[in-house]
Amino acid sequence: MALETERKFLVKGHGWQSRGKAIPYVQGYLSTERGPSVRVRIAGTKSYLTVKGPVRGITREEFEYEIPIEDAKIMMTLCTGNLIEKTRTKILIGRHVWEVDEFSGANTGLVMAEVELSDPREHVEPPEWIGPEVTGDPRYYNSNLARHPYSEWETSPRQGN
Repeated sequence: MALETERKFLVKGHGWQSRGKAIPYVQGYLSTERGPSVRVRIAGTKSYLTVKGPVRGITREEFEYEIPIEDAKIMMTLCTGNLIEKTRTKILIGRHVWEVDEFSGANTGLVMAEVELSDPREHVEPPEWIGPEVTGDPRYYNSNLARHPYSEWETSPRQGN
């Protein structure tokens, strides 16, 4: 069984932008019911089908499989809600890789960073461009952003100020 343990943060400023290569991502959700979600993702020239279990604290089961890109494109037409469009920049700081997602489309204006941990109690020192933590706030789950885009939030929190 694969476990994903991650923390999410809003990003402030632009100090992260020159630290890695941005790769375009498009993803959609075939299922976002309470509990597990099923996602199809195209990341650059690769594509994946991912099943994620319910969140328990900051950990959940995650199963990800590479699939043919043509299959992913067809699956995208079966997705519910909006497709998530973003560029992801991976930044190595110490022994952690920070993934910064700059959203576009219906979620334009949202910039988040996440860091995967080996243990929920593991300490991580956030870089200077990290803003408030949003781990556990369901509004920031990508599956929720597909149904309730950032651009439609009545009062969007100020981005990482």
